[in-house]
Amino acid sequence: MKKILSLLIALNLYGVFPDYYYHIKNIKQQKKAFVNIILPLIQKENQNILKTRQKIIIIFSNPYYLLNEKDIEFLTKLAKKYKIKNINDKKSFLIKIDKIPPSLALAQAAIESGWGKSRFVKLGNNLFGHWEYSDKGIKPKSTYSHIKIKYSLKKFNSLEDSIKAYMLNLNRNPAYKNFRKKRYLYHKMHKKFTGIDAAPTLKNYSQLKEIYVKRLINMIKLNHWQKYDF
Repeated sequence: MKKILSLLIALNLYGVFPDYYYHIKNIKQQKKAFVNIILPLIQKENQNILKTRQKIIIIFSNPYYLLNEKDIEFLTKLAKKYKIKNINDKKSFLIKIDKIPPSLALAQAAIESGWGKSRFVKLGNNLFGHWEYSDKGIKPKSTYSHIKIKYSLKKFNSLEDSIKAYMLNLNRNPAYKNFRKKRYLYHKMHKKFTGIDAAPTLKNYSQLKEIYVKRLINMIKLNHWQKYDF
C-alpha cells in the first residue's frame, strides 16, 4: 500500500487522479491517498495567493507607488481579475486576495467530487462542481427546469486549474462576501481562520444551505483536517 501511495503522489504531478487511486479498496487508505493528492495542490495555490498578497502590501507601503508604471499595471490586472473597482483601495485587495483554509478546501473537494470518484472529475478534473453557462462542458445527467439558459459542468485541464478556479470563486464571488469579511476580521484580531470558522459563511455554495454547512464541519472534524490549517 505504501508503494501505491508513493506512486499516487508522483503521478499527481500531471494534475489528474491516477488510475491506482480508484483501485484502493480500503476506505481509510483511499481517504489518505485523496489528501496526499489534493492537499499539496491546495497548499501550492495558497502560496501563490500569499505571494501576490505580499507584493500588494509592499506596493502600498511605498507612498509613491502611483508613479511606478509596473505597479499600476500589476494592480490594474489584479483589480480586473478580482473585480475590485478602485486600484487605490488597499483594503479591498487584502480582503479578496488571501488564502483559503486547507481543511475547508479538502472538505468541499471531498463532498463535491465524491472523494474524486465523480464523473465530472474523471471527465473534466472538476473537483468543486463548477458550472459554466454554455454547452461546452460536461452535460449533467439531470437539469434544473427553472434555469432557462444552457449550462454544463466546466472542464479543467488539470486538478490544479480546478483548485485555482475554486479559490478565485471564493475570493471574488459576491455570494461569498461574508466568507471574506469574516476572514479579514480574523486577520485583524490575529486569530487563525480555520475551515470550521469559514464553513458557516458558505450556505450559498449549495442548495442544501445549512445542511451543507453541517456536512462541511462534520467532514473536517471526522477526518481531523483542522491540523492542516495554518
